[in-house]
Amino acid sequence: MLITVTGRDQPGVTSALFEVLSRHNVELLNVEQVVIRGRLTLGVLVAAPADVAAGTQLREEVTAAIHGVGLDVTIEPSDTLPVLRAPSTHTIVVLGRPVTAEAFGVVARELAALGVNIDTIRGVSDYPVTGLELRVSVPTDDIYRQLQTALARVAVAERIDIALEDYSLSRRAKRLIVFDVDSTLIQGEVIEMLAARVGAEAAVAEVTEAAMRGELDFAESLNRRVATLAGLPASVLEDVGEQIELTPGARTTLRTLRRLGYHCGIVSGGFRQVIAPLAHELMMDFVAANELEIVDGKLTGRVIGPIIDRAGKAKALRDFAQQAGVPMEQTVAVGDGANDIDMLAAAGLGVAFNAKPALREVADASLSYPYLDTLLFILGITRSEIEAADARDGVMRRVEIPDDE
Repeated sequence: MLITVTGRDQPGVTSALFEVLSRHNVELLNVEQVVIRGRLTLGVLVAAPADVAAGTQLREEVTAAIHGVGLDVTIEPSDTLPVLRAPSTHTIVVLGRPVTAEAFGVVARELAALGVNIDTIRGVSDYPVTGLELRVSVPTDDIYRQLQTALARVAVAERIDIALEDYSLSRRAKRLIVFDVDSTLIQGEVIEMLAARVGAEAAVAEVTEAAMRGELDFAESLNRRVATLAGLPASVLEDVGEQIELTPGARTTLRTLRRLGYHCGIVSGGFRQVIAPLAHELMMDFVAANELEIVDGKLTGRVIGPIIDRAGKAKALRDFAQQAGVPMEQTVAVGDGANDIDMLAAAGLGVAFNAKPALREVADASLSYPYLDTLLFILGITRSEIEAADARDGVMRRVEIPDDE
């Protein structure tokens, strides 16, 4: 039989129910519970001896016990119900600021239209965005492909982020993560900050945008931009490094991932001399970046050594994974531009962060809100887990976010 308890959550509800059940020699088959805004729904599936199931005493005692603590209860036969549902096949994470009932309703309708069952729903975040995680059962590979297309369309139309992932051990087995730097781990582009020192910011920004859209070969664009820096004193690199601002949520993201044992790294088409101090501060395990040539204390306008371009970023990820002894399927890569395509494709999970269309099209998941810690929610980490750990370490805080963000 299935016993369902509903009402205001309070200590002692489960104890009162199981005290009654223990007197009647019932076998516990399954228990599920959810609490939303202090309202409890508790489902208990039990198998009772034939004489107990046929009688009224158990029902009467359960009803009296639950009513005694001020809650409601229903008891119904469940012989035709499976004891445990079949495992979910996929996870869908919906993120928004806000997630409206209309937007979530559209997601639900798309799932229903494709015959995809929602097995469970839970809230994973209320800050800096609202996050909902659905575990679903997708019948076939063909339906999965249709679902990918449908959810991508819904995300654009409803202005929300939707990530569709396999629901398996692999989702919880990620062990290494690498971040692009410019416009991903930090705000802005270092090359443009350097170019501003010689009055070439606008021209360099135009080349950067074209490269990030995939319209220019990265190596060519890098050489053109770096050439504008010829003659700058090398001390400028340190000055610019001190002006770097992290993307909101970056410290929270790295702090949380380190608690979980992740290896963390930077793979950047930017410049090692600028980002090395930041990498040290953030305790990065790996760093790959381009190196500016310096002669007699001045930039020559050239880079030296292998160029970290689109192919170079993917190679760096593979090298880091090999050094850490982590299989590629257990890696995560996060970036925003076309030169991140190969790196995201090589990773077990490729995440586009406020990215150009060329990257969003190939990424496994795409995030469009300017908070890097939203990444944690698609990794299966909840805001309550993050903040509980921060509170234990004395670093828990929330920064007020203006309504227009």
